[in-house]
Parts: sequence; structure tokens; C-alpha cells
Amino acid sequence: MVAIVDYGVGNLFSLKSSFAAIGQDAEVTSDAAVIRNADRVILPGVGAFADAARKLRESGLDETVRETAASGKPLMGICLGMQMLFERSLEYGEHQGLGLLRGEIRPIAERIPAGLKIPQMGWNALKFTRKDCPLFRHIREGDYVYFVHSYSAVGCEESLAAVAEYGADLTACVWKDNVSGCQFHPEKSGTVGLAILRAFCEVGA
Repeated sequence: MVAIVDYGVGNLFSLKSSFAAIGQDAEVTSDAAVIRNADRVILPGVGAFADAARKLRESGLDETVRETAASGKPLMGICLGMQMLFERSLEYGEHQGLGLLRGEIRPIAERIPAGLKIPQMGWNALKFTRKDCPLFRHIREGDYVYFVHSYSAVGCEESLAAVAEYGADLTACVWKDNVSGCQFHPEKSGTVGLAILRAFCEVGA
């Protein structure tokens, strides 16, 4: 069973529907015991980093997510959920992340040419930096996925698995041991997104 962490932010039921579409049982839950007993865990997220980090911390589920990572169980962050896996974010101030991956979250405006629209919104092709990433088992380099973001991970070379070009190469996917993350939305990325979720369900199986 896949536990989708419910801490007040994220496309929770779109994700649940995506797992149903690939024949996988998924439960949206804020119950730490359910998350601990799940086979794998999804940390979703949309909106502002500071607000999401506060809600996760106030729910007490930040420690549950850390326990999940420490246990070796497959953990995937999606969009803002991926950003929260890192050490800190510089989105309107400085805010601490979960510290599960090395790196920080910075505005894409620092890296892309002036004139490009922010947020980056739409379909972009994946360029693999780690072809052995297990999330890519059922997809090909150059496949398109759907992004909506104004911030991206930097300094994350040790976990970087794929980038997407938007005036510059921006972090699209990360992977280190049992912890992975997608800056894009698999649940909004059609058959490619479903293939990525299917691969996640096969990690460690």
C-alpha cells in the first residue's frame, strides 16, 4: 500500500486516482501509524514552502517522514514535497527543510534568462543525468512531463537524476538510495507520469 501524506497541502486525490489507474492501492492519510505500516510513502505539496513546512511540522508528520527515509522504505516527494526533502529553501526568507537530501531551493529567476515567464508552467522534456534511476524504468529520455514551479533545487549534484531545460537546466528529478523526488507532477503528466508512479511502486518490491 502507498501512503499519501495528508498534512493540508497537495493534489492528494489526483494522486490517489493516478495510483488507482495503475492498479495500486493508495491511501490519503494523516495517521502516522498508517504511514509507518505502508510499503512506500508519497510526500506531496503545492503552494509556499514556509507554510507547507509549518503544517508538516505542526502535524508531527515531519518526524514520520524522516523515520520513513531512515527505515529504507521508498519515499518520493512531488513538487513542493520534493523541495521539502532538501536542507533549506530561500523562498521569501530562509526556511529549514527535512534535510534528507543535500542542497537548497532557490528562485529559478536567478538562473533563467530575463523575459521567460515565471512560474515555469507546462510540458518539458526530461534529460537524464542518472540513467540508472529506478523511476525511469518505464520511460525514455526526452519524454515530456508537466511542471508548475518558480523555485528549483541547486547544489544537489549527489542526488540529481534528471533536468529539464527552461533557459537553463533546472532540477527535474532526484534520487539517492530510497529517497526520490519529482519537481514535476506525475499525476498531471499522462502516460509518462503513470509510468513513473508504476516504477516507484516497483522499487524494493
